[in-house]
Amino acid sequence: MVNDDTSTGPSGYVQPRIDVPALTALLDGEYAEIRDLVRTNLAAHASVLDEADELGVDAFRERVREVVVEMAATGQTGMGFPPEYGGGGDVGASIAAFETLAFGDLSVLVKVGVQFGLFGGAILQLGTERHHDAYLPDLVTGKLMGCFAMTETGHGSNVQALGTVATYDPRSQEFVVTTHGEQARKDYIGNAARHGEVAVVFAQLEVGGRSEGVHALVVPVRVGGEPAPGVRIEDDGRKMGLNGVDNGRIHFDGVRVPREALLNRFADVTPEGVYASPIAHPNRRFFTMLGTLVQGRVSVGGAGVNAAKVALTIATRYADRRRQFEAASGAQEQLLLDYGLHQRRLLPLIARTYALHFAQDVVRGQLHEVFSGPGTDDQARRRLESRAAGTKALGTWHATRTIQECREACGGAGYLSVNRFAALKSDSDIFTTFEGDNHVLLQLVAKGLLTDYASDFEDLDQLGMVRHVAGLAVETVLEKTSAHKLLERVRDLLPGGDEWDQEAGLLDSDYQLAMVRHREEHMLAGAARRLKRGVDQKRDPGTVFSQVQDHVIAVARAHVERLVLEAFVEKVRGLPEGGEKVALGLLCDLFALSTIEADRAWFMEHGRLTVQRSKAISREVNDLCRKIRPLAVDLVDAWGVPPEMLRAPDLAG
Repeated sequence: MVNDDTSTGPSGYVQPRIDVPALTALLDGEYAEIRDLVRTNLAAHASVLDEADELGVDAFRERVREVVVEMAATGQTGMGFPPEYGGGGDVGASIAAFETLAFGDLSVLVKVGVQFGLFGGAILQLGTERHHDAYLPDLVTGKLMGCFAMTETGHGSNVQALGTVATYDPRSQEFVVTTHGEQARKDYIGNAARHGEVAVVFAQLEVGGRSEGVHALVVPVRVGGEPAPGVRIEDDGRKMGLNGVDNGRIHFDGVRVPREALLNRFADVTPEGVYASPIAHPNRRFFTMLGTLVQGRVSVGGAGVNAAKVALTIATRYADRRRQFEAASGAQEQLLLDYGLHQRRLLPLIARTYALHFAQDVVRGQLHEVFSGPGTDDQARRRLESRAAGTKALGTWHATRTIQECREACGGAGYLSVNRFAALKSDSDIFTTFEGDNHVLLQLVAKGLLTDYASDFEDLDQLGMVRHVAGLAVETVLEKTSAHKLLERVRDLLPGGDEWDQEAGLLDSDYQLAMVRHREEHMLAGAARRLKRGVDQKRDPGTVFSQVQDHVIAVARAHVERLVLEAFVEKVRGLPEGGEKVALGLLCDLFALSTIEADRAWFMEHGRLTVQRSKAISREVNDLCRKIRPLAVDLVDAWGVPPEMLRAPDLAG
């Protein structure tokens, strides 16, 4: 008997029906209220999408600032700050709000991220009560605009090598902040060119003639709208996108700030010039400090996924109404989405977007727990940092790929600015670079895997990691990733014994999980062996790592894809029976099989996929696309992108 959530087609296949509001509620989860507030604010400020094209750079920067301040007044941007300073006291809600803001203009999103996530987050997480009292009330409302001055012209991802120096002068009880050469200038700094009044400046701290490593200080950069004494500011000018954000360069020439300007949660300097920290090891101290800023990576990853949702909503709606060529003689021209190739272009991307959405739910929840709970162990924090890095990398790469595919899928109409793809492409492109270059982030993921998140995880530089793996960790890695161990884990779940990969059903989620777990574990063991072999041969560890780097990145990607699939499978298994569960099950199968299909060469090379089974997977992917096709518009509508944000009258009307 067929219930109201399904209908039976001529072939006997039971077609599910989706309750779109119910699916939206499922996706919004516990943060539905804050997400709806953001959607309302986006609709109210929808004109900013047009103004990005109509206004010059200076005027658009001012308009973006106005929108950010107006949104701040509704409380949406302050959810992560303590209530006593005008915030909402909910870290998870702050991430959910930021993710949802990515449905709109991305200059507004990034301005919010700079002001409340980076600048505000640094004050909150690295500072103490004196800094919170001094800055947070005006910061939360947008009255005080600030900068997060970490990146330098000559030092991007290598933060420990920053060239800006803050030297303590005990006679005046001040720090003297100096830019040593052009390579040490702060660059690409949001809010610097126009609106920032103060900056959280990351610099090498020198106390008593000794360097104590990178620390953060609050430094005024403008007084009365003009650069502060000793501060030189340059405008970075027009960029590929995000031209509503005033990025700039900052130079410091002996700028003096009081001793209390040091953000002193993890280290302090006495008036007499004695340095003290509860964390003795400088590397551990540095990584603990940076670890408190992991919220930025979680935010950007979620924003990338939501930017992809906008593109897919536009492209899918267009494909469901645009006709091209007759499918049969004398027949009406066929809808684009009825073509198998068009389904292949869009529907696996929809499936991957859902998968990344649920993976983002997991990392957001972990972040909330780590930063809101009574405390957590070091390994849980390291796992959060690793997972946030990997999810950010895959989410932002997915956005770049998806937006391009959707633009092409909309033909010439997709090339018109009015249809949003121009802005989505240019504004989101940088997501793969800021908050950590994606390849560098995947090296962080692999480092955790290869060292099993060891107690000295933070202390291991490239050289130390190679030696650690070669000397201590390799046997542990090989034991954990042995084929025998994998077989033990799948024997009770899948038929076929040693032939589980040939006997299990393609739509069995345990089979799909076993395949991606096997790929990850095999790659990890291989990387560990190669590192050990190089060191055993007395080769330079840095050279060994460089030659294995492609393997290391592949391990990390395989690991994160496994985490994403696990999150999707777990979500589907926990749903009540009904049309939504059936539809999400189809998407989960499509994500899993298209992931295996995309890397079929690896699976075939390593004996886990025969030619016949590889072809069967491709046929199953095609079949899943056909089954999902009638649900496609409902599936993208369930994301809840406000109609005003689609801004595509010719495409998504």
